[in-house]
Amino acid sequence: MDQGGTDGGDGPFPRLPSGRVPQWVLDEAAGHPMQPLPWRAAPPPPPARRRRRGLRAGFRALVVLGLVLVLSIGAAVLVGPGPWPWSEATLDAAPAVPSAPATPTAPPDRPTAGREEARFPRGRPLEPPPEGGPHGFVAFQADGVTPVAYDPCRPVHYVLRPDGAPAGGEDVVRAAIARLSEVTGLQFIDDGASDEATTLDRPIFQPDRYGDRWAPVLIAWETEEQNPALAGDTVGQAGSVAVSLGEGPRVFVTGTVSLDAGRMPEILAFRDGAETARAIVLHELGHLVGLAHVEDAEQLMYPEARRGVPDFAPGDLTGLAVVGGGPCVPEL
Repeated sequence: MDQGGTDGGDGPFPRLPSGRVPQWVLDEAAGHPMQPLPWRAAPPPPPARRRRRGLRAGFRALVVLGLVLVLSIGAAVLVGPGPWPWSEATLDAAPAVPSAPATPTAPPDRPTAGREEARFPRGRPLEPPPEGGPHGFVAFQADGVTPVAYDPCRPVHYVLRPDGAPAGGEDVVRAAIARLSEVTGLQFIDDGASDEATTLDRPIFQPDRYGDRWAPVLIAWETEEQNPALAGDTVGQAGSVAVSLGEGPRVFVTGTVSLDAGRMPEILAFRDGAETARAIVLHELGHLVGLAHVEDAEQLMYPEARRGVPDFAPGDLTGLAVVGGGPCVPEL
């Protein structure tokens, strides 16, 4: 299983690093062949006198017959039950007792495959504007063209850490997530509050905290001391982690959104503070689902916040329609 991550960058909106996302490979365990048993040849029998030869021959015949029976029993154990050589086909066999199905065991580094996976995408992205517009992606499949995205056949769970949240901040986040869901068709589920300490170096599978599933997206308000990436004018950072199984497609399974706990209250205090804060969160959520920065100042994914662009613009919508139509990967 390959794993790669994306993170934010610098500026009021974080810049993402260019190039391919680093990844690590987890090989599936291979089966080990059975080792042959160390059979030992029996010592030759002592020479016998002629008058007991008939008894010896009869004894050897019994030994051979016994070996045939033992080998027959051994074959039944190795290859499964079947008719004995002397049984009649017309004899009624006792009905077999069905054995309980084996309980699948998930590998220790990931949850049981296919949790909450639907047969079809749970939503449909909005049709992109016909004029399109500039957009980019943070990670690609092996072909270098198809962007990595979240699985549209399963919901994207998220949690909010309440520590440091400004008044009205959680409402802004939920409104931005609702807008992202409308545009991409991805289904987001609010799992409530979380007490995770940090968004940095976060494990993507935490069964003790969240159960047998990928960890939900963590959204938190953090200080510069908690997350050095928020230094200076940077007010947000976001990214997701992509995994793959064998040669299968890469898919985002979880991520983080870090919002500046010191600057957000100031922004919300502006006359149009809620709208500006929502645009900031929308920008970070764009990174979360796979959009990169663009050089067009008329797009929301431009690295700097602009009051004249409070919502996703045509280029952003074009890119979001693409990541909203990613592959369904039930094996993960």
